[in-house]
Amino acid sequence: MIGYTSLGTNDLARSAAFYDALLAELDAQRIFEETDFIVWSAGPNVPAFSVHVPFDGNTATVGNGTMIALAAGARDQVDALYQKAIALGATSEGEPGQRHENGFYAAYFRDPDGNKLNIHHMG
Repeated sequence: MIGYTSLGTNDLARSAAFYDALLAELDAQRIFEETDFIVWSAGPNVPAFSVHVPFDGNTATVGNGTMIALAAGARDQVDALYQKAIALGATSEGEPGQRHENGFYAAYFRDPDGNKLNIHHMG
């Protein structure tokens, strides 16, 4: 159902470096690129992720209550991606850990633009 998600950035080069390194850990790579946006995906017919300079020319701002959740293949991948994000300049919004009895294991962080992301594994 979801085709792609998109976050705003005020520094496309910085976002590109952050997400190139982070999303490579999920086997995603750039699939489309223009001067004002970049799109990554892990394969055909799966949801993609993108960062954009705002179309209206205004400053990109963080959405209050907005969060993008990225699926990991295992708990150790959640741990590794969280540590990678922090090493790349993200700020912690919640270290990796069990969140619910249903097996939801997750970590939360904000990218260098302040956008909130989650990396999680069910099971």
